[in-house]
Amino acid sequence: MVGIVVIAHSRTLAEGVAEVARAMGVGKAVVEPAGGDVHGGLGTSMERLERAVRAADGGDGVVVLADLGSSVLTAKAFVADAGTGVVLADAPLVEGAVAAASMAATGADLRTVVQAAEAARGHRKT
Repeated sequence: MVGIVVIAHSRTLAEGVAEVARAMGVGKAVVEPAGGDVHGGLGTSMERLERAVRAADGGDGVVVLADLGSSVLTAKAFVADAGTGVVLADAPLVEGAVAAASMAATGADLRTVVQAAEAARGHRKT
């Protein structure tokens, strides 16, 4: 199954988004948070991202969703070094994580899970 990682500046934000995405993935999707810096404050951490990707990787690839700024830069650097199998989705954080988890829970492949996350950008709320 494709794994999902949520990288955000806040540990609480990453954990909350991961919690919602797991629920929408009906308990099947593996969604790992990578929030905050290494000291537990606001920021991003390559180390936390690496741990989350390892925990989420079941062998079918990992989709990374980022909140903004340095989270995106950290994720891009990680993906560039990781090679194939880890993809940064250009998607809204919450909606993208929910869509990715829902799709991953069906057993979809990496490309399809990324597409689901990125398609969430067009979902209207009103």
